[in-house]
Formats: sequence, C-alpha cells, structure tokens
Amino acid sequence: MRIDISVFKYKEKSMPCPQNKTKPFVFINAAMSADGKIATIERKQTRISGKLDFDRMDELRATSDAVMVGIGTMLSDNPSLTVKSQKRREERREKGMDENPARIVVDSRARTPVDADIFRKGEGKRIIAVSEIAPKEKVRKLSELAEIIIAGRESVNLEKLLVELKAREINRLMVEGGATLNWSLVSRGLVDEIYTFIGNIIIGGGTAPTLVDGEGIAGQACGLSLISCERLEEGVLIKWEVL
Repeated sequence: MRIDISVFKYKEKSMPCPQNKTKPFVFINAAMSADGKIATIERKQTRISGKLDFDRMDELRATSDAVMVGIGTMLSDNPSLTVKSQKRREERREKGMDENPARIVVDSRARTPVDADIFRKGEGKRIIAVSEIAPKEKVRKLSELAEIIIAGRESVNLEKLLVELKAREINRLMVEGGATLNWSLVSRGLVDEIYTFIGNIIIGGGTAPTLVDGEGIAGQACGLSLISCERLEEGVLIKWEVL
C-alpha cells in the first residue's frame, strides 16, 4: 500500500522557543540522501534537493542573524553563504540590517583561504573563529578580511564561541554543516532544532559524510521530538526539536 507522507504533517508549535541568555537559538539545516549522506565519498556536494528547498533555505538565511559552517565545508565547497533573493536582501536592508547575515567559519587552525567566496561575494560581517594555537601570520591575514574570535586552546571551544556570538547580538544562528561541526554541536547539547530535507536519491559509501559524524555516542543517544513532517517536491522535510 502506498502511503502519502503529506498526510502526516504536524502543526508547528505556536509557542515561541525560550530565549537562552547565554547563547543564540541554534538550528542545523541540511539536505541528505535517502540513505543519510550529505555528500559523496569524495566529500563533494551533489544536488539532493530542488528549487523549493533551495528557496526554503534562502528564507532561513534571510531570517537568521548569522550562518555558520566548519572549515571542512569551507575548504570542500567554498560557499558564499549569501541570501540569494534580491527581495529578501532588500527587506533586510529596510530593517536596518546588513543584506546578508553574518558569515561564520569555525576554523581552529586559520586555514580559511583569503580568496574564499565569503570574502568576495556579498556585503555583511564575516567572523572567523580560531584557537589560540592558530598560526599568527594566517590569523593576521584573515583579520584584514574578517573579525577574529579566539576561543579555545587547541580547537575552537564552541560553548565559548556561542557566548561571544550572543554578546554580539547574534540571537538566531543557522548552521549549515558539515558533519563534524554538526556532531560537535549536538554532542555538547548546543543545538535547539534540526531541519533535514531527505531527497529521493541514494549516494552510498562507508566513508561518505552523514548528517552527523564525529566519534558517535557510546552511551545514551541524543533524543529528538518531532515538530513537523511534510512532503516537499520529491522528498520529505522533517523538523526536530533537540531534547
């Protein structure tokens, strides 16, 4: 029997999420294949979702104070992380905001290329989060292009970073991966919600990145509560609250 998943659409919560005084509201947004992969074994992006999901992602960016990625995503995909819709950029400017949310890279060793698209495309703030042991010359060069936040000794301390972002009035933070950053945030209890578009393709590969990689949880798993589930084009959009 064929079941139409669209009938299982749950109404979004009407109550606003409680405001955390020390960190932003953090949500992960990602597209993955039917077998849970977000990229190929070469760690290269492949088209998983369609026009409607891209537009949904653009709306999420436009309504966020900042968008954050890990250095792995920056090096493999070189994303600009800009708002694509001219109308949405104009609406942000009309509200007295930069046309793009702040763009943040978690980069413990200051490996972000100085010619990366986040520096070349679009207006707005750029923030590079580094550790204390990041090479000083690389940090100096990046400081000419972005604000530098030093958080953590050998790797970026995400708890400290989020406190620093909150102090900069970043209240709504969108995370666009990759799998290692997603794991680091989830495993530390720093994520409030997760939005996953599951596309109608299978990628396969034992080493292909999934939504969350890292070391994995040996004990109790991270619990989720379903917010909504709906059909979107030829895939499924699922929204979770992290417990």
